[in-house]
Amino acid sequence: MLRRAAINTAVWDELMTGLPVCAGLDADERARLHRTASLFLHDKRLEPLAGVVLDESRRAALAALACLPVLNLGLAAYRGWRTVLIYPEEFLARHAYTDDAGLAHEEVAPLAGEAWDGGPVVLSWEDVERSLELDGYNVVIHEFCHKLDMSNGEANGLPPLPAEMPLAAWTQAFTEAYDRMCADVEAGRETLLDPYAAEAPGEFFAVACESFFERPRALRAAMPAVYDQLRQYFRQDPGRRLA
Repeated sequence: MLRRAAINTAVWDELMTGLPVCAGLDADERARLHRTASLFLHDKRLEPLAGVVLDESRRAALAALACLPVLNLGLAAYRGWRTVLIYPEEFLARHAYTDDAGLAHEEVAPLAGEAWDGGPVVLSWEDVERSLELDGYNVVIHEFCHKLDMSNGEANGLPPLPAEMPLAAWTQAFTEAYDRMCADVEAGRETLLDPYAAEAPGEFFAVACESFFERPRALRAAMPAVYDQLRQYFRQDPGRRLA
C-alpha cells in the first residue's frame, strides 16, 4: 500500500533540495521523513477548497512540513483525526465563547491557520507558501504542533511528555519564558517570537516550535531552557543541523 502511495522519489529529492527547514537532515533522516510524509498523505485527507490546486509537489511540501515535528515521534502522534482543509488565502473563522460574567459572545476573524480539537487542521495555502523560508514563520508547523499539544486535552502548551522528561522542568522553562514574553509585549519591547505568542500558553508553545525548527540558534540564545525542552521532546536538535 505504501509503495503505491509513496511520494515520487524525483519530486521528493527536488523538494529536499529547495526546502530550507529540511537542510542538514542526513540521508537516514530524509528517508524516514519521506516514508512518514508518504504515510501521512495515505492516512490523512487533504481537501483543497475554493479553487486551490494541489499537485504532487505541493502535497509533498505540505506533508514534509507537517511531518518534520514527528520525525522521531512517529505518525501516531497525529492519531484521532483525518482531514486537512486548505483555503487559497486567509479564511474567516467564527468562534463563540462565554466571558467570566456568563455573557455569550461571537467573533469573526481572518486566520492563516487553525487546528480543531478532535477535528481538522485548516490552512491558508498562501501562508503555507510563506512558510518555505527560514524566517521563524511556519503556519504548518504551528498548527500541527497545536495538534500535538491537543493530544492530551486542550492546547495549553503542555503536550504529552515522554516518561524520561520531568514535568517540573518543562513547566518551569515554559512558564518563566511565557511570563517574560508577556511582560516584554506589555512594555512594547522587541521580542524574538511573534507577539502573538503572548496570547496564551498554547500559542506560546506553537510559536516557539516555529522558531525551534526555523531559527533554532536564535531561540537557543534567547530562551535556552525552552530550546532544551523542545530538543528533548522532539528528539531533534535543529541548532546543530542548520547552518
